[in-house]
Amino acid sequence: MAMDQLEVAGQPVRAYVADAGGVDAPGVVVFHAWWGLNDDVTAFADRLAEAGFFVIAPDLYGGAVTAEVDEAKRLTGTVDEDHANEIALAALERLASRPEAPRTVSAVGFSFGAHWSVWAPTQADGQGASVVYYGTTGGPVLARPGGPVLGHFAQDDDFEGPDDIAAFKEGLSEGGREATIHLYPGTGHWFAEPSREAYRQEAADLAFERTVEFLHRG
Repeated sequence: MAMDQLEVAGQPVRAYVADAGGVDAPGVVVFHAWWGLNDDVTAFADRLAEAGFFVIAPDLYGGAVTAEVDEAKRLTGTVDEDHANEIALAALERLASRPEAPRTVSAVGFSFGAHWSVWAPTQADGQGASVVYYGTTGGPVLARPGGPVLGHFAQDDDFEGPDDIAAFKEGLSEGGREATIHLYPGTGHWFAEPSREAYRQEAADLAFERTVEFLHRG
């Protein structure tokens, strides 16, 4: 487990690599929340690796990390979506090109990163699974053929309410993607991130167990 880099448009992009699963392990790309590539993300990547996956968590912020909401909002506005897409594709290619690696690459995204976790597997051979933590997306990405989607959502969430979740699931269904949604009672946004006050360990552990089982099924 170590910080590494991807080459994107001739430039280095920071990415955390957790490879305890070995070269033939299923590949998973983890997309960070709007805080950036912080310790919560790298610890999550380590746990996935220990569960048998080869994991890359790319940095969509060029090194910036924050714990403050206002700064996180500002950072999301600095992201060029085309460049972020290139970063996601570079991570997919790194995982898929490993010797003896399964071609199917799945993705996990937290909040801000949920969009790329839904989008990225539709770009790769094998159309791997997508997992979203309290984040949705919309538009053409939902109509693209792709693998199944697992969603973990909070019961009390100011960012992703019941209508958002229902629209997300409906859009996936209309696009032909199977969606399984779990709602976690007594939780709010960021309940799976240990550095946040909203963290709820019991719910986070259950979501992680479900994530691992889901990703192993592909």
